[in-house]
Amino acid sequence: MAVNPQRIAGLLFGSQHAHSGVRGRNPFRWLIGRLRAAAGLETPRRARRLALGAMGERMAVRRLRREGYRIVARNYRAAGAEIDAIAIDRDTLVFVEVKTRLSLAAGRPEDSVHELKQNRIRRAAAVYARTRAMEDWPMRFDVVAISGRDGRWQLEIIKDAF
Repeated sequence: MAVNPQRIAGLLFGSQHAHSGVRGRNPFRWLIGRLRAAAGLETPRRARRLALGAMGERMAVRRLRREGYRIVARNYRAAGAEIDAIAIDRDTLVFVEVKTRLSLAAGRPEDSVHELKQNRIRRAAAVYARTRAMEDWPMRFDVVAISGRDGRWQLEIIKDAF
């Protein structure tokens, strides 16, 4: 049996098979990032981004409650995805993705919920519904888009976004 050197090199240096969790990234940079995060040494940029996301989620949950949603879970993780909030709106189980942007320079927040992200959220939602015997409930996927404009926050709830 002949050994294919390209296959071996691929398995060692970033192939999908060797590093399924870090596909498309530099595995050494990924490992260093994971070690820094475990040691509590977040980079300032990452820390600011995480703080912005957490603030946006708090604002979104507050608004959803005002709109009559009953929040049943936050930051639910399953199937390789995280659902920011899970709520009940009347008789519908609602899975909410929150996107926060400081400005619209990088595009609208809701545009960053692309097809791959939607599929991951759907898989996690299916796991949530199955583990809680809620598979027969009507389900909906909402996006809460938060953006900073003119020193003020604009928040929009997009019902049945995908």
